[in-house]
Parts: sequence; C-alpha cells; structure tokens
Amino acid sequence: MASEALPISRSLDRIAALQANVERVIRGKSEVVQFCIAALLAKGHILLEDVPGVGKTTLAHALARSLSLEFQRVQFTSDLLPADIVGVTIYNQDQQEFEFVSGPIFTNVLLADEINRATPKSQSALLEAMSEGTITVEKRRMPLPEPFLVIATQNPIEHVGTYPLPESQLDRFLMKLTIGYPNAADERKLLREGGGQNALEHLEPVMSGDELRALQARVDDIHVSEPLVEYLMTIVQTTRAHADVALGVSTRGALTFFKACQALAMVSGRDFVVPDDVKRLATPVLSHRIVMKDRRLARGEQPPEAKFIARIVGELAVPR
Repeated sequence: MASEALPISRSLDRIAALQANVERVIRGKSEVVQFCIAALLAKGHILLEDVPGVGKTTLAHALARSLSLEFQRVQFTSDLLPADIVGVTIYNQDQQEFEFVSGPIFTNVLLADEINRATPKSQSALLEAMSEGTITVEKRRMPLPEPFLVIATQNPIEHVGTYPLPESQLDRFLMKLTIGYPNAADERKLLREGGGQNALEHLEPVMSGDELRALQARVDDIHVSEPLVEYLMTIVQTTRAHADVALGVSTRGALTFFKACQALAMVSGRDFVVPDDVKRLATPVLSHRIVMKDRRLARGEQPPEAKFIARIVGELAVPR
C-alpha cells in the first residue's frame, strides 16, 4: 500500500535504479543527478542555472520520464500570464455556470523553462504552489497533486529581456544547481550516440508514485547527530553575522538545509548524515539564499555568494 514504508533494501534499490536511469541520458554528472534525486525525496524544488546547451531541460525530462508521474512543461516568455500557468474560470453556456479550467501547474512535475524570461507577476503565480502545494483562485483553495515538483531553468549569462528572480522566490527552491560541460570522454560518447535525445525517447519509468511517496516519508527518519546539527547551524549563523553579507540564510533555509542533508544520506545508502553531506550541500542549498554586500561579478566567474559559502565551509572545523 502507498502508506506502508518500503524496506530499506528495497528503498536503496529503487533510488539506485532511478539514478542509473537518469544517467543513461545525462552522462558524467553523477553528483548533479544525486542532488536532484535528494531534492525530490526532500520534497524540494530545483533551479538549474547554466549556459544554453548543457542539458538543463534534458535533465528535467529524464527525471520526469523515470517516474510514473504526470509531467507538464511551460515555456516562460515575457507575454506569459498567471492564468496560463494556474488556469482560468470560464462560463459554460451548456451548464449555464462558471467552471474552472485547470492550468499546467496541476501536475506532478512542472518544468518552468527559462523562468526568468517571464514578468514578476507571472513568476509569482508559482509562489503559493511551491510553498504550500495549493493554488488559490477567486477565493477557492485547491490542492495540487502529490508529489509536486518544480524544476526551473535559467541562463545566467543573458540578461536582455529577463527578470531576475526576487529573493522570496529563490528561497522556495531547495537547490540551485549547475550542470557544466561534460568531460571529453563523455562528450565523445554523446557525439557517437547522436546526443541524449535518442536515449531520452526510449527512457521508461523505474519508480511509481506510491514508491516515491514511501521514500519521501522515510527521509525524516534519517539520523542527524547533535554535533552535526551544531555544525550545520554554525554555517547558517555565519552567513547572518558576517560583515560581507547583507542578507543571511533564513530559518526556512536552515530547515531545508537540514532535510536536504537527510535526503542525500538516504540517496547515498545511509540511515545517518555524515559531515560530507553537509559540506557537499552547503553551496547548492545556501548560496542562492544569501545576498552579498558586493554583488559585482566578472564574466565567467563563480557567483560571489557561492564563493563565500565555499570559503566559510572550508574554514570551519568539521565535527568528528
């Protein structure tokens, strides 16, 4: 049954099968795939920020196709309206009453492609859905299907015709990830195979919705020792007190950081968190939740927020 917990061996088998299936399409990016699965298990949303052509949309498609869940894609553009995402109420002449026609957000996995090309008004249509899993239309509150995952993509280089995501919306994403270019060997295989599109078209689901919900229910049972809680909180509090930071990590950020570490431990086949889980996740989970006082960025450089998080994690003592 859906409410019954999966045995731990079955859980590990399902997670391993999901990762292997996605990596049939996204080659040489095991850590990125691991992080995406961890976000999925932690019921968090993912922001993929990278240059065009490295597989952001393909990764979202591969993850969705590997799950027996409903999938919708919305191409965000400047003329996109909130109703294009949420839905609209129309008058049904046959029934002589108003009825709600649901939008693409009523799905399990929503790909918000090039999210920063839409206006802030359209971007804000996702806020309630990402925070509470519900949509409010004309004073009616409607639940979204479970599970519900938003995978958004954006290009960090091109700024013409884009609307940067506000801090309140960035805070709704559990992780911000970059894929990067593949290494020479993996790219050579892609060339020989004609890219990942062929593999994507033949990708079959390897995990049901019930199995995913059962795995999500197990995440809270992953043990986190008290020294690791202190280590995690030290990182968070350093972002709030540092002289170079204008806005530190919120309490919501600390809570999602904690749960992401539990989920990554589960993906790694453990029922307990280790310091390496905290260190690996600090940048993808926290860098988009802080604002540096000096936000200048030279072309091609790592964002200052990511550099700051990496620096403080490198400086802090790791608990034994």
